Amino acid sequence: MPSSVVNRFIYFPDTEILRIIYQSGAAYDYLKVPQSIIEKFSAAKSKGQFLNKVIKPKFKHIKIS
Repeated sequence: MPSSVVNRFIYFPDTEILRIIYQSGAAYDYLKVPQSIIEKFSAAKSKGQFLNKVIKPKFKHIKIS
């Protein structure tokens, strides 16, 4: 999953939290993200574009580090 924006991501299905760890080291939790979005995110050629167009505008987020 090479990405110039996203270092890695973790999905917690029980709570529907998507944790994104950016290349900068910053980490954010995106809340109430359904499994269907995670599947599309995983399959996206550009994680950064998908994140900016689909996830960031629709889901509340909290900076965790």
